[in-house]
Amino acid sequence: MTGGTKRQKDMRKALRILLPRVPMADAEAILALALAGHLRHLPPSIAVWQATTSRIRHNHTDYDTLLDEGYDRDAARFFVIDAMNLVLENWGCQKRLSADDNSPD
Repeated sequence: MTGGTKRQKDMRKALRILLPRVPMADAEAILALALAGHLRHLPPSIAVWQATTSRIRHNHTDYDTLLDEGYDRDAARFFVIDAMNLVLENWGCQKRLSADDNSPD
């Protein structure tokens, strides 16, 4: 995870600051999401945060199962906030999600 464009370097730096204990597999997936074209207009710190919340929501919680069971997006997000915050805490992140947060997937 070295080299690359200035944006890629800035993304890696933002990731290290935000998530100092993130596992390598998750870090790589988050970087790939953060570098996606639809996030290119965002500053690195915001793109990394949005990619992080999406990665955790879909890969470390029951969010998709709740959607499959018929919960709407907002209800499913509400029910996974605590699980998401636990993952953020385990990864050394100082930020937390609240019920008011409406990060896109």
